[in-house]
Amino acid sequence: MDVKKITRNPLLYVVLIGVLLFGGFLLISNLGAPKTITTQQGLDLLAGETVTEVTTTDGDQRVDMTLSKAFEDSTQVQFYYVEARADEVVSAISSAEPKDGFNDVVPRATWFDGFLSLLLPLVLLGLLFWWLLSSMQGGGGKVMQFGKSKAKLVSKETPTVTFADVAGADEAIEELEEIKEFLQDPAKFQAIGARIPKGVLLYGPPGTGKTLLARAVAGEAGAPFYSISGSDFVEMFVGVGASRVRDLFNQAKENAPAIIFIDEIDAVGRHRGAGMGGGNDEREQTLNQMLVEMDGFDPNANVIVIAATNRPDILDPALLRPGRFDRQIGVDAPDMKGRLHILQVHAKGKPLAKSVDLEVVARKTPGFTGADLANVLNEAALLTARSNAQLVDNRALDEAIDRVIAGPQRRTRVMKDREKLITAYHEGGHALAAAAMNYTDPVTKITILPRGKALGYTMVMPVDDKYSVTRNELQDQLTYAMGGRVAEELVFHDPTTGASNDIEKATSIARKMVIEYGMTTDLGPVKLGSEGGEPFAGRDMGRGREYSESVAERVDVQVRTLIEQAHDEAYQVISDNRDILDRLALALLEEETLDHNQIAEIFKDVRKLPERPLWLSSDDRPVSDRPPIEMPTRVVPADAAASVDGSADATATRATGSAPASGQARPATA
Repeated sequence: MDVKKITRNPLLYVVLIGVLLFGGFLLISNLGAPKTITTQQGLDLLAGETVTEVTTTDGDQRVDMTLSKAFEDSTQVQFYYVEARADEVVSAISSAEPKDGFNDVVPRATWFDGFLSLLLPLVLLGLLFWWLLSSMQGGGGKVMQFGKSKAKLVSKETPTVTFADVAGADEAIEELEEIKEFLQDPAKFQAIGARIPKGVLLYGPPGTGKTLLARAVAGEAGAPFYSISGSDFVEMFVGVGASRVRDLFNQAKENAPAIIFIDEIDAVGRHRGAGMGGGNDEREQTLNQMLVEMDGFDPNANVIVIAATNRPDILDPALLRPGRFDRQIGVDAPDMKGRLHILQVHAKGKPLAKSVDLEVVARKTPGFTGADLANVLNEAALLTARSNAQLVDNRALDEAIDRVIAGPQRRTRVMKDREKLITAYHEGGHALAAAAMNYTDPVTKITILPRGKALGYTMVMPVDDKYSVTRNELQDQLTYAMGGRVAEELVFHDPTTGASNDIEKATSIARKMVIEYGMTTDLGPVKLGSEGGEPFAGRDMGRGREYSESVAERVDVQVRTLIEQAHDEAYQVISDNRDILDRLALALLEEETLDHNQIAEIFKDVRKLPERPLWLSSDDRPVSDRPPIEMPTRVVPADAAASVDGSADATATRATGSAPASGQARPATA
C-alpha cells in the first residue's frame, strides 16, 4: 500500500473533515439533553414526590420533568407515550401537583436550529466543490483531466537499460545509435542538409526485444523519454484520444529534444475504415490527430517518435509513409551468434557449471526469441534451486529447453501399457520418417514422457540457421508429419486421435505450398488470395475470395495430392525399415527418452527414400543438366578477419516473411 499516495489525495481530507463535523454536530445536539426513561418509569416518578416541574410538548407526545432528587444521576428526565395512554399521563400529571406547575409547549424551530441543520450539508458540499477544483487544477490523472496524456516520463532516477544490455539485434542497434546521435548533436547532421527522422517503427514477432530496444534508447540518449501504450489513448469519452495525442506531443515539443515511445501502436494505428464504427470511430479520430502531429513537426523540433508493433500489416499506410515513420526496422528472432550473445547477457548472475557450453545451448535453440532464451535460463535457475543444487548444469538447461518448447513434464499422468506402446511407435514413426528423408534436419531427441498436451514428441534440429525452405524440404516435412499416423496404421491397423495436430500442420504446409509458394504443376506460380497471412477481420470481412469456385476446388485437390504423396512416402520408408522401428520403440519403452547419440546408433542402417524426380513446375519444359556455378573463394585480409572474428555483436537477422527456422519440437498429440 502506497501510504504517501493515499495521504496526498484531497478526498481523504474531505472525508475526515466531514466525519469530524458530523460527530461534533451529534455531540453538541446531545450535550445537556435530558435523560430518556420509559413511560412506566415516568408514571412512577409522577406518583412520587420528587417531580417539581412538568412540561408537555404537543405533537411529540413527550413529557419533560425536573426532579428534586436525581434519578439515575440526572435531575432532568423525559419520556414518550403513545396516544392510547394520553389520558393516563394527563391524570398522573394532575395528581402529582408539581411544585412549579406544568406547561404545555408547541414546538417551534428557531433560526439557530435551522442553521445547525443546514450547516453540515453546506460544509460537505463546500469541501466537495473544493476537491473538484483542486482536481481540475492537478495533473493528468486527476478528475476532469481525462484528455491529458497518460505518458510516463522516464526520469534519471529510473533504472536504465543501455545498448550493452541488448544482444542479437545489431542492425537495429546501429540504426538507433544514429537516432541517439541526432538528439545529442543535431547540428552535425543539419550542417550537411540531413533531416532528422521523425519516426522509427520497430516491428517483429513477440519477444524479440522491441520494447527493450526502446528502453535502451532512453537510457543512452539522455533526453526526456515519454512512454505510452497504444491502448492508453482511447477511452469511453469521444475525443479523448485526439486530446491525449495533442497533449503528448505538446509536452514533448516543450522539452525537446525528446523521444516519444508508443508501444503496441497497432491498438490505435490500424488501417482506417477497417473497424466497425465507420468514419466516426474514436480510434480513427485518434489516428488522424497522430498523423497531423507527426506531419506537422518543425523540421528542427528534435522530437522523435519510436513505435513498436507485432502486426505491421494492419497499420494504416499513411502512418508508414516517409515523413512520419521514416525508418522501419525489423527485429526478428536471432541467429546462432545472436542467441549466444543473448544467453551470455542473461547468464550474468547465474552460476553455471564448468561443463555448460552456451554455444551448444544456442545451437539447441533455433527459432528461439530473446524472451524465450531468457526464459530458458530462468527456468534452469529455478530447477537448480528446486533441487537444492549450487550450479546450473546441462541437465537443468536441457529440461528448461523442453519446458519452453512443450511445457512442464506431467509426472502424475500415468499411461496404460497399451497407450505407452502406441506413443512409442507414433514417435518412432516421426523420427524414422525424418531420418529416411534426404532433406530433413537430424533428429536430436525423442521422448514418450507426457509434456503439456502432448504424450510425447520428437525434436528435429537444424545444423545451421535457415532463411528459406526448398520444395523438397517442405515435402520432407509433410512426410515427417505423417510418420506418426502411418506407424499407427502399419503396426496397429487402428489409428488414434494423437495424429490430429500432425494432420493440421501438414495440411497448413500443403495449402501454403499451393496458394502462396506456387509449388504445384496444376496451378503454377500464382498467389491465390491471402489465406497464408494472419487474418484481420475488420479489413477482410467485406473482401470476397480472389479466385473462383473451380480454382478453389483445384486447390483442394492439390492439397490432398501433396498429403497423399507424403502419406505414401512415409508408408514406404517405415515399411522398408520396420525392424529399425521396432528397435526404436523398444528403446523408447526402456529408456523413455533418447538423445542424439542413441538415435544415431539405432538409425545407422536406415534405408533412405529414393530421390524424387526433378521438378520444373511443368512437364513440358526440358530438364537442364547444367550445374550451378561454384561459390567464389574470398580472400579476407588478416586484420579484417580478426575484426570479424572478434566482433561480439555480429549477427544476421532473418528476412521478414521468410520461412521459420525448423527445429521447434512438434508434439505428436493434440
